[in-house]
Amino acid sequence: MGKLFLGLDSSTQSLSAVVIDLDAGKVIYENSVNFDAALPQFKTKNGVLPNRDPLVKHSSPLLWAAALDLLFAQMKKDKVALGKILAVSGCGQQHGSVYLNEKITEVLAALDPKKSLVENLGGVLARKTSPIWMDSSTTKECAEIRKKLGGIKFTASRTGSDTFERFTGPQVRKFYKTEPKAYEKTASIALVSSFMASLLAGKIAPIDFGDGAGMNLMDIRRKNWNHDALKATAPSLVKKLPLLAPSGHVLGPVSSYFVTKYGLNPEALATVWTGDNPASVIGLGLIKPGQVAISLGTSDTFFGTMEHCHTDENGEGHVFGSPTGGYMTLICFKNGSLAREKIREQYKIADWKKFGELVASTPPGNNDGILLPWFEAEIVPRSKPGVRRFNLDEKNVAANCRAVFEAQMLSMRLHSQWMQVAPEKILVTGGAANDRALLQVLADVMNCRVQRIEVSKGAALGAALQAAHGWLAAADKNPKWEKIIAGFTKSVAGSEILPDKKSAKIYDKLVEKYAACEGDALDAI
Repeated sequence: MGKLFLGLDSSTQSLSAVVIDLDAGKVIYENSVNFDAALPQFKTKNGVLPNRDPLVKHSSPLLWAAALDLLFAQMKKDKVALGKILAVSGCGQQHGSVYLNEKITEVLAALDPKKSLVENLGGVLARKTSPIWMDSSTTKECAEIRKKLGGIKFTASRTGSDTFERFTGPQVRKFYKTEPKAYEKTASIALVSSFMASLLAGKIAPIDFGDGAGMNLMDIRRKNWNHDALKATAPSLVKKLPLLAPSGHVLGPVSSYFVTKYGLNPEALATVWTGDNPASVIGLGLIKPGQVAISLGTSDTFFGTMEHCHTDENGEGHVFGSPTGGYMTLICFKNGSLAREKIREQYKIADWKKFGELVASTPPGNNDGILLPWFEAEIVPRSKPGVRRFNLDEKNVAANCRAVFEAQMLSMRLHSQWMQVAPEKILVTGGAANDRALLQVLADVMNCRVQRIEVSKGAALGAALQAAHGWLAAADKNPKWEKIIAGFTKSVAGSEILPDKKSAKIYDKLVEKYAACEGDALDAI
């Protein structure tokens, strides 16, 4: 048995664990605790507390603490070699915030293993529930902060993103405005990631540069708190925020709570956690500038890596600190599989194999036919719902099948240009990653080779790799990310698709027409 590291992922609906053997280059254990099923006393549905207001999405931080106890108990029962774990790291759903009173420091330092974490944490919450990333009730606060910071372009250039309802800063502002007394009693504001890291470390953990960038409060270039953003958000906020630190930075040995109760190695190191998206970037192996991954799910998500910080002046893309030291970007296109499935349903196409055959029967570039498949209000670009066609006959089934594929890939190419990074290869994951017709269009539009990658519990794996890097750095081993991820992030054999050079030239011209069509549609809104 080689060097063992534990990675945890506190997501919306579950808490997951991955243990890796670094020397063997493989995952040796993985497990999850589903919140609804395992902890019904918290009365969540899909990890979220019911609320009369559909815009309000909260959860209980005590639920996450209870899940941590359950997961460690399960690992002990499964005879995981917890006594040989060298370091623990983790990640959490981004943007969610936890509000703690002045008792928290003392309580963390003296966690009693004879009690549960929930019992230990009794009386430390200044706010009983935590707004999570799904909450969209802060539109007014977003506008207030954005205005004080000088508009979308300046907000994004300072903090890495425009203000968004789910981001932590607007949530803090709403809390201050609606519950000023509770805000005043708040001594420490944590993110989901730093709250969980604090439990493992037995002390208040810093917020890392990756998750901190998802708050509209951190200076994205200087990687410190931006005082203009703090001032625009709530009074005395700087006193309530912890320090900022790199992902995986060692906090010290793990809390004796986990040593005594579950047999965790007393010399195991607790490290700074990050957000689930930055952790996923490591889990996918994106450690160098020019590496890109695309998740083809209900929404399509474009992940990229940058050495130097570039921000999107339109405020549609997000920039976070990367656990590898540079920057990562995230661009989310809401009409992903959602739009592909709508087209398939509209034309009553039996299956995706037939869909692919129809795409293949049409020429690349689709004879200049353009589709804007905004079945729901799009995020990138910001638009109202509505399907629009340019030089495209709605009755032409095959052309519309190709058009939805081309539109989505052209949109990704167009709306990632602000990164100023030309991808060398693109890794694809998600439900549509098995669709070779779609991947061929992607390869041709981007003029870049495409490979499919399958990673189970990618965020938790990234956290485990982050723990390994933190431990090696603390031991002055001069860790190299290329060596750490080797063996963990291999692409699927035989999945590589190369671009067709003739098609790539067609798309070089078509992207300009696509941009013009998109501009016309947005002007008409």
